Amino acid sequence: MISNVKHYFEHLDLNEVSTERQSILQPLVEYIKSKTDAQQSVNLTFICTHNSRRSHLGQVWAQVAAAYFGIENVHSFSGGTEATACNPRTIAAFQRAGLEVVKTTASENPVYEIRFDDYSQPIIAFSKVYDQAPNPNRGFAAIMTCDHAEANCPFIPGAEKRLPIMYIDPKVADDTPEETATYDARCRQIATEMKWVFTNL
Repeated sequence: MISNVKHYFEHLDLNEVSTERQSILQPLVEYIKSKTDAQQSVNLTFICTHNSRRSHLGQVWAQVAAAYFGIENVHSFSGGTEATACNPRTIAAFQRAGLEVVKTTASENPVYEIRFDDYSQPIIAFSKVYDQAPNPNRGFAAIMTCDHAEANCPFIPGAEKRLPIMYIDPKVADDTPEETATYDARCRQIATEMKWVFTNL
């Protein structure tokens, strides 16, 4: 694992995960454990409205946590109810956390390669609808990271589990003096909670 990512991840404090949040995260622990106990692939799709911020944060940190704890056959994805673009503020938060990011296209919806390890395939990040390739269309857990997507997508075709794990949108701080701190806080919260999930398998 890239040394800066490892340092960031190892210094996440699990005591910051409240009892209330633990109860919200526990069904995800149980889903992953049921799949690994059955020696089946674990497919996790993090979903928010625009696939721009929270869903990408969930996707990346779940994959990092799985790799850190050596949980094999975990495949993390993200999607939205509509496609826009992965917000550059999200990308900047990843970079401040030590991840290596390369922008590979210059379109309105650019594709990024995000690396946490020199020996693993990069995570491919771009905005897409939750059922668009390369996302799975069956046999996955749909992790709803925002109340808008949760309310407007009452049924996710192909999902074998639906798990509401909501986060406040860091967009609330866009173009304010608190922007960087807000994105870093949300990045750290999601990373910490994914660490808690994989610690408790």
